[in-house]
Amino acid sequence: MSFEIKDKDLLGRIGKLKTKSGTVETPLLFPVINPSVQPVLPQRLKDVFGFEAVITNAYILKKRFQNRPIDEGLHNFLKFNGATMTDSGAYQILVYGDVEYTQKEIVAYEEGIGTDIATILDIPTGWRVTKEQAALTVAETHRRAKDFFNLKTRDDILWVGPVQGGKHLDLVSDSAKVMGSLPFNIHALGSPTEVMENYRYDVLAEMILTAKKGIPVERPLHLFGAGHPSMFAIAVALGCDLFDSAAYALYARDGRYMTENGTWRLPEMDYFPCTCPRCVTETPKTLQSKPAKEREIFVAEHNLWVCIAELKRIKQAIRDGRLWELAEMRSHAHPALLSALKRIKNHKDFLATFSPSIKNSGLFYFNPEGLARPEITQYKQRLLTRYTPPTNTKTLLLLPQTKNKPFHKAPEMKKIRQLLRILGSEFAPKIHVAVFCAPFGIVPLELDEVYPLSQHETALPLDKETIEYVADQTCEYIKQMSYHNVTMLNDPKLWNNHIKTAAQKACTEKNIPFEAIDAGQVSSRQLITNLKTTLLKQLTTPTPTPTPTTANT
Repeated sequence: MSFEIKDKDLLGRIGKLKTKSGTVETPLLFPVINPSVQPVLPQRLKDVFGFEAVITNAYILKKRFQNRPIDEGLHNFLKFNGATMTDSGAYQILVYGDVEYTQKEIVAYEEGIGTDIATILDIPTGWRVTKEQAALTVAETHRRAKDFFNLKTRDDILWVGPVQGGKHLDLVSDSAKVMGSLPFNIHALGSPTEVMENYRYDVLAEMILTAKKGIPVERPLHLFGAGHPSMFAIAVALGCDLFDSAAYALYARDGRYMTENGTWRLPEMDYFPCTCPRCVTETPKTLQSKPAKEREIFVAEHNLWVCIAELKRIKQAIRDGRLWELAEMRSHAHPALLSALKRIKNHKDFLATFSPSIKNSGLFYFNPEGLARPEITQYKQRLLTRYTPPTNTKTLLLLPQTKNKPFHKAPEMKKIRQLLRILGSEFAPKIHVAVFCAPFGIVPLELDEVYPLSQHETALPLDKETIEYVADQTCEYIKQMSYHNVTMLNDPKLWNNHIKTAAQKACTEKNIPFEAIDAGQVSSRQLITNLKTTLLKQLTTPTPTPTPTTANT
């Protein structure tokens, strides 16, 4: 049994997870099955909707049905021929304070019913507990996790080791390291339900990313109680491979109609904004005239169609390298989701480590949240650690980004090439041309066709945070490289002089000359003449040796 990654983007993966009942594809949603109250038959979930696996609660099965699932086997009992997963009943501990069975009994029961994926009986960390109480739940979960390997008798079941700690991220980090050191097949983020019920998706994002850093990268991560499809894309982008949700049924009971961006109440609807097989056959008015049970089944099946469609949308986004765009789009469905997306900037180096550096499509940059994108982080790291300007370069000629890309093929660059030809072989080789552009910062002209420097589109006008990021990158680049002087063509209309100020600051710290010429105040011919005069002055005037900085020291 193994987990094979086929495609990835950000921390999201399309993978193949082998179970004893067959191979399933991730990201994977397990609809929750309650054998006592089930609006959609389990086998219909697979045959009609395409769900490859379901999840049920081993504790509830044992309490209500005793040995019947053992005698029939879980698959036959549920009447489902796909992969099955069982939760251990730990959530009942959170709700009721305890369960009637020991971990030994629950493990034996899960093995007896023949589930494909099973969870140990951990101790969940509640939302309102103190750090001291949370530490106790973590310690007891670790004790049980270590004891578990002396209890299990079957090797054909994939066992889940939950990571506890709740909102206390240092405890989550410690728990992830301990659980990750044990030979579990899958890990799960424990205790997320109350976090989501309180709409603290920002805390949830931190919990997921903290857990991901501690567990082995090759193991799938399960998010219990994921709930609404509006948060699937962000959860996958953060590294969740598996989900379970009873929301499709619970929402249907209350007449709540899911969309990928939110939820509507059935009595308040005049139109169905969906073309799933159920919605094309009804209108809200005709549905309201039907019995309550029929309405519940209708909404439950619609909710399932929305969930499976969103998972397919996420998988295609991973294939296309556009998971960020999808997650960003979904984050605007609710302020709490946008708060979660903003937390990614605290972990952008971690995302950059595991996200592909080359993709099948360019990127769209809309707002400052995009500064946490791995492509931007990766470029910054590589420019400052792997790049050296051409030999014998003395002067950095900084130019503003052009509308056309690649920059060196833009019409504006034709005049710069003419200027370099005029300066001739004595001076032109000493001039290094680079562009400052959003959202990447400094782009040496010889690199501007490297992905994604020409394969992106940026929304204009630029916001303050993006301008400040480019300014900071400009300052850092100049301080790290060994130029003897800097000449800049300034575009105050787009950049509000921020780049000019940053470049001047860096040159002052390095004790090298800086000259800036404002574009738009003179004709293009006069601009080239001014550039020529300034460059010749810098190249023919003796300059002091640049002051070493911490970066290049």
